[in-house]
Amino acid sequence: MKLESNIPTGSLAEKWDNHQANLKLVNPTNKGKYHIIVVGTGLAGSSAAASLAELGYYVSCFCYQDSPRRAHSIAAQGGLNAAKNYQNDGDSVYRLFYDTIKGGDFRSREANVYRLAQLSLKIVDHMVAQGVPFAREYGGLLANRSFGGTQVSRTFYARGQTGQQLLLAAYQQLSQQMARGQVKMYNRHEMLDLVVVDGHAKGIITRDLISGDINRWAGDCVILCTGGYSNAFFLSTNAQGCNVSATYRAYRKGAGFANPCYTQIHPTCIPVHSNQQSKLTLMSESLRNDGRIWVPKDQETAAKIRNGELSPNEVNERDRDYYLERKYPSFGNLAPRDIASRSAKEVCDQGRGVAGTGYGVFLDFRDAMAKMGSNALRERYGNLFEMYQNINGDNPEQTPIMIYPAVHYTMGGLWVDYNLQSNLPGLFVAGEANFSDHGANRLGASALMQGLADGYFILPYTVSHYLAQQGLSQAGIIKTDAKEFAEAENQVKDRINRLLANRSGESPRYFHQQVGKILWEQCGLERSKEGLEKALSDLKALEEQFWQNVKVVGGKGLNQELEKAGRVADFIQFGQLMCHDALTREESCGSHFRIEHQYTEQDEEVKNGFLSPGEAKRNDQDFAFVSVWEFQGDHQPPTLHQEPLIYEEVAFSTRSYQ
Repeated sequence: MKLESNIPTGSLAEKWDNHQANLKLVNPTNKGKYHIIVVGTGLAGSSAAASLAELGYYVSCFCYQDSPRRAHSIAAQGGLNAAKNYQNDGDSVYRLFYDTIKGGDFRSREANVYRLAQLSLKIVDHMVAQGVPFAREYGGLLANRSFGGTQVSRTFYARGQTGQQLLLAAYQQLSQQMARGQVKMYNRHEMLDLVVVDGHAKGIITRDLISGDINRWAGDCVILCTGGYSNAFFLSTNAQGCNVSATYRAYRKGAGFANPCYTQIHPTCIPVHSNQQSKLTLMSESLRNDGRIWVPKDQETAAKIRNGELSPNEVNERDRDYYLERKYPSFGNLAPRDIASRSAKEVCDQGRGVAGTGYGVFLDFRDAMAKMGSNALRERYGNLFEMYQNINGDNPEQTPIMIYPAVHYTMGGLWVDYNLQSNLPGLFVAGEANFSDHGANRLGASALMQGLADGYFILPYTVSHYLAQQGLSQAGIIKTDAKEFAEAENQVKDRINRLLANRSGESPRYFHQQVGKILWEQCGLERSKEGLEKALSDLKALEEQFWQNVKVVGGKGLNQELEKAGRVADFIQFGQLMCHDALTREESCGSHFRIEHQYTEQDEEVKNGFLSPGEAKRNDQDFAFVSVWEFQGDHQPPTLHQEPLIYEEVAFSTRSYQ
């Protein structure tokens, strides 16, 4: 596997501008001769498809939902980061860049992150021009709020529906190109394989989820915008349909998978209340702006709350432990997600959790109510309060919200270079499906920023560069009758037939729950060498059991059980890749917390008050690299490749939020 990051030369602030100036272009009259395949219609996919079509390329766009508007970007709540410095509080492109590098625990590629910070300035203006109803101050200026890991207000928002409003705006642009005939939209089509011809990505194999037909699609390049893999854990904040299959299929065809063990645990989710749940509900991180997080100081009080013997409002101020404010006075309740999540688990493990299961903490708006009143709070968080009340029955204005960490976002993804192209030429990857911008932990409100930057402002340049390099003589030269398409289609059909062959045993949901349980317990908030080795053994046994004992009812037509079975099969194999990565990375960084590698009372950083015991302990000497895994075949261990992380503008430093 050849890894060339293709980072431009020059100063960090000039890299992207210089790179744009040197990228090859396609003549406007020739763009219509090229055909581009886009898989996924979230913010990255819709914006990429619309932008490339606007340039004149013909685009085929695929999603497994019944409408592009169903893409999971619509579920994002909190906001969109941009270094506009509207609050005059000291924000800048460099500060956003540094916050993101530090938030990712110095495990992201410097050049990509700086470009993201630069493009953030354009993104907000672009979305305002498309009609996104961002919240505004009294005088009409766009409003901002803070998110975890920062000390400035740079997050633009539309109440708790930011993802929905942004996706609807991108969908409008996509619809315009569909009406013009530049984009052909294929709903209810799931990508089941990538087709590689002479080392270049040239097409995909899909299954029509209504008819069951298996189809071949050829293009001059392929763009994957298919999101992350959090649903490998079964219970996550993602919709049940979210899956890893598209990127995992690309991995099996030779695309490197980077940092798969970096999975983000979001600290503000409604706690698990039943083993029959299919997903968990996210409460926006923006709530931490005005809510204060606490648990009782003693186990006895916590037990009374759990048993319904004591109301949280009856707990005196002196008996409350505002543990984030105590441990991280500089950032308080806006500590980064990985730190806030581990802190919640810590107090619950001490027996001070307040949910019925013992795993829950309070997010309390009592002080905010006294300060600003109900109307102001409702204006900021009204729909979030209503959602919580509909689920839990409590009014957040009167009773503290109960929250607990849950799997949310994935920082790992297919490896890409500076052009967002994988090691497979012609395969571009955008948004959460790639690894490029967030390192070992994503700061809040950065996901929407990345998806829009990739789709609107990066791919239109870099995809054109790739096509121009290939030359006009290569446009449309690969057809679906090539032998590689037939081979890929046969592999897909064989796999479907194998799944349908089992008519007795356990359901796909059962196996999904089992893989999720293994990953959450051994590769979740905390990991250990012993636990990861056990997880690998258990997952291998589960994979064998799955293929012998999965029960897939129905036939080859409309069959949701067949869809689930294929995705769960990928989750089981992908879970092993996650554990391989976590086992190899002998350090703690960001969301990857190995219990063997944490600061203790004996470390100087703890003695001098710079860190608290139990913080993640990085090893920059041995692990300052991107882990890139290469598929070697079924039942064979993958091969690890490394992309060194070299910082020109920032220096490695101990990550402290005290």
